[in-house]
Amino acid sequence: MQLPPSNSPLGIITRIGIGIAALLLLIILWPFYSVPTGSRGVVTQFGKIVGIEGEGLAVLPPWQKLSNFNIRAEKADIENAEGSTSDTQPVKVSMTVRYSIATDRVAEVFEKYSHDGDLSSYVQTATQEIFKAVTAKYTAPDLIAQRAKVSNDINAALRDKLTLYGAQVINIDMRNFSFSESYMRAINDKVTQEQLRLAAENKLKTVEAEQKQKVAVAEAEANARKAESDGEAYANLTIAKAQAEALRVQNAALAQSKEVLELRRIEVEKIKAEKWNGALPTAIYAGAPIPFLNVSK
Repeated sequence: MQLPPSNSPLGIITRIGIGIAALLLLIILWPFYSVPTGSRGVVTQFGKIVGIEGEGLAVLPPWQKLSNFNIRAEKADIENAEGSTSDTQPVKVSMTVRYSIATDRVAEVFEKYSHDGDLSSYVQTATQEIFKAVTAKYTAPDLIAQRAKVSNDINAALRDKLTLYGAQVINIDMRNFSFSESYMRAINDKVTQEQLRLAAENKLKTVEAEQKQKVAVAEAEANARKAESDGEAYANLTIAKAQAEALRVQNAALAQSKEVLELRRIEVEKIKAEKWNGALPTAIYAGAPIPFLNVSK
């Protein structure tokens, strides 16, 4: 078939039509696809999954289709998840769950749950169920005192639950953990009473410590006085023993020789003579010695 001359109006229209047809055909049969970072390309053929493409360029025949599936970390916000403790106290919590799709389960998740990797609705439902199941195992006081353990229990149970959907938990952020207003008031009152009790115990301990200190000081003073008294008694006893020993020695000496007694008498008379002032005594008793008078002629 001969085409009209290119410079004729019919030739120009014909060539434009051919170009448009070629462009449309190229668009329809375009074999090049791009899989962005953090995604996987799910290849389907007449609705059936026939392969998974990694990040980058993918070349497919025209009878196959590629859908980008997100595997980056996503988050699901759960506001006011409700539960009840084993002692029937209602409890609420808000949480943020970060998760991602396991790369080896992209085809399964695409087929069963999501065509783009968004599992937030499944995560929210699973989190509600897990929170209710875990809190039912604890009393309200234990739920407060063992909050870290409760968080670990929720984390472990949620990991197992989301594995069914091909998701893996990255982390859980629990916030706004609260009970009913009446229960919180009761807790605050109990805390206040406990603080008052501890303050009273501390005051009692302080008074007891002061009393013990006073007793210790009094005992120390009494011990000091006793020690002083014992020291004086010991000194007096030592002096008495010394005097007794001296008398014993003198008596022993007297028993052996009468000359010692005479020597003592002479010493006594000598001391009296040295102290005499020359005056005669006004009264002389029978048997008393008369002082020697040296009367010059």
